[in-house]
Amino acid sequence: MDIVTWSSATSEVQRDLLERPVARKGDEVEAGVRAILEDVRARGDAAVLELTRRFDGVSVESLRLTPDEVEGAMRVVSPAIEADLREAIRRVRLFHEAQRPLAIDLETSPGVRCERRFVPIRKVGLYVPGGSAPLPSSVVMLGTPAAIAGCEVRALATPPRPDGTIDPHILVAAKMLGITDIFKMGGAQAIAALAYGTRTVPRVDKIFGPGNSWVTEAKLQVARDPAGAACDIPAGPSEVMVIADGSANARFVAADLLAQAEHGPDSQVILVGSSRALVEEVAAELEAQLERTPRREIARKALARSVLILVDRLSDALDICNEYAPEHLILHVDDARRYAEGIRNAGSVFIGAFTPETAGDYASGTNHVLPTYGFARAFGGLTTESFLKSITFQEITPHALAELGPVLMRLAGIEGLEAHANAVRVRLESKTGDVGVLPARRVEGRKP
Repeated sequence: MDIVTWSSATSEVQRDLLERPVARKGDEVEAGVRAILEDVRARGDAAVLELTRRFDGVSVESLRLTPDEVEGAMRVVSPAIEADLREAIRRVRLFHEAQRPLAIDLETSPGVRCERRFVPIRKVGLYVPGGSAPLPSSVVMLGTPAAIAGCEVRALATPPRPDGTIDPHILVAAKMLGITDIFKMGGAQAIAALAYGTRTVPRVDKIFGPGNSWVTEAKLQVARDPAGAACDIPAGPSEVMVIADGSANARFVAADLLAQAEHGPDSQVILVGSSRALVEEVAAELEAQLERTPRREIARKALARSVLILVDRLSDALDICNEYAPEHLILHVDDARRYAEGIRNAGSVFIGAFTPETAGDYASGTNHVLPTYGFARAFGGLTTESFLKSITFQEITPHALAELGPVLMRLAGIEGLEAHANAVRVRLESKTGDVGVLPARRVEGRKP
């Protein structure tokens, strides 16, 4: 990885340095995903099974897992790992329980009552990536807030292994969270099946979870389709930015960069340092630690697309971060908590030398499903509220409408919407007319 001095680079070079690796997107992926969605809509299960054979090289007899397969996984996973998963769920649940939004019930004036209530999204799809490593942690991050929200249907999709099975750790985590609808399917075909439904797979209202460029494109396409399903956030290939000053431990910094690089060849890692000596030491540490990393070839490809940036001052690093808007941001600086107050664009921030990004991936309590590719400028990470929707209610008494009515009619008149004004007028006139005033009725929310 080359070291680039930020202040010496032109604006064009600076822009190129912060450009994400070119994920396999473009017209080819967009068209390919569209064809997959159309195929699954037309042929359902048959299309998903055929596409699984084509893209994953796996033949499965049925998309849905049987209870026996789930129970078999419980016998394979060690008690120690079971305990670890329970501890991760406990911590994530604790943090996400605290995220329950409060209902609002108030009068904007006497007799004008406005409310906001939250109800769970009834049917959700949880996509757990497969790829080169199983991700039971994603089951925890998706399944826990979905359970807290009370989503009635939670359909989990994950790619099968070469032998047609699902990693038992994924199944154990799902069982712990009460997820029973589990399907052996991945990629864009899984998103299509969840969005449109098949004979075996239930159609869901919203799809959650990270994935590769094909999965991300599929989520975006079904979200634009009125017949499809909403999606959570743009969560594609993983990325991390580390900001470090001369006080940082180079071994820690290099380890953090490699931890993200091993996710996949399309991951991106960036170090922004204010000390040349530190940046050079990190570069040497990266080479040394890379050789000891089992997934070194994957990490090496990611590092080839990544960069080490040297800045004159830490305030420059803050500007770079807020422009780049990283998925993960790790702060290896003096007084890191104070420095973190200047962060405006990041998915999740890890403060201080002893807060590795690994903690957020697994069991600190925060969620690891985060916006990537700069979407942290406008999106936050997954929360309990992501699995809820709000409904507003209003109730107005006859006396309150008599006071508010003239305001409503004048505003409607400004917009030239006479029927709007008339909907108020007929009610006000009914006080002295033949219609009579109907008693106000309380509007009650219904459980989904």
